Amino acid sequence: MPKQKTLKTMSKDERSLLLFLETRYVDYGGRVNLQHMNLEDMDIVEKWNKEKFIFFGRIVMRNHNSDGTNWCKLSQEAWKLAHEERKARAKRMWENKTWLSTKESRKMHGNPHLSGLNKKEEPSVIFEDV
Repeated sequence: MPKQKTLKTMSKDERSLLLFLETRYVDYGGRVNLQHMNLEDMDIVEKWNKEKFIFFGRIVMRNHNSDGTNWCKLSQEAWKLAHEERKARAKRMWENKTWLSTKESRKMHGNPHLSGLNKKEEPSVIFEDV
């Protein structure tokens, strides 16, 4: 039996693929468009399918459409890790944001409508609860 997966044991490509599959499952009813996957992704999916980490297969030809020709479903373990990675990614993206909220702008400039005019600050230097 394969070793339990964690975000730390998964590569960046594996974590990204997991979130891609989660999005396809949630937003597209499980349909997967292979045009958005490369050979390495397919190798990982094949391995995960054998391990029952995810479930992946082909859709009957008469039901193919532009959303995809294959389907996926996540195991409970995959759901758990996808949720953890989604939260971690959101945190990373927030910490590296390149914009200011009106509250941050007021602190820096006193007027949110004039924020950034003729100034070159790094907006990520202010990180407080919004």
